[in-house]
Amino acid sequence: MHRLKYLLLGLLMSTPFAAAGADEAMAGPQDGQAAPDFRLQDQKGDWHTLAQYKGKWVVLYFYPKDDTPGCTTEVCTFRDDVAKLHRQNAEVLGVSLDDVKSHEQFAEKYHVPFPLLSDNTQATAKSYGVLATHLTFTYARRETFLIDPQGKVARHYKDVDPKANSGQVLADLDTLKKSG
Repeated sequence: MHRLKYLLLGLLMSTPFAAAGADEAMAGPQDGQAAPDFRLQDQKGDWHTLAQYKGKWVVLYFYPKDDTPGCTTEVCTFRDDVAKLHRQNAEVLGVSLDDVKSHEQFAEKYHVPFPLLSDNTQATAKSYGVLATHLTFTYARRETFLIDPQGKVARHYKDVDPKANSGQVLADLDTLKKSG
């Protein structure tokens, strides 16, 4: 039954109805504003804060649920592009409301080489304005924040295509670094 609930959630998150029916969360940071700090555990139990990444670009991407179709596509795309992102001085951090154990299993299954952060208190999703509820499911909407080395939001991607997001971020990193 538990697995069926997550399968249904995954299907729901991949339909246009899900975005339209989601409750609006509080507004998150806008481009040019300071990104909210956080303290979250990854799939290995290690703690991460935004402050520890000062001096690097951070790709902070939120996703609804481990091991669902769109979320798997997105994590694998970032996984496949992680070396290119590192060459751009960018770190990738995935965030969902799933617990550390779920992230551990998801990361192991798909060989994820970057931190998947557990926001099981929902505080980080709320501070970034991505916390949503549809029917009885509370989740982080699929949105990405590109944070500059000074800790400010450089780009906020709201309508994220799980397959294209990593490429968008790479292109924007290149443009931002050339213009900055």
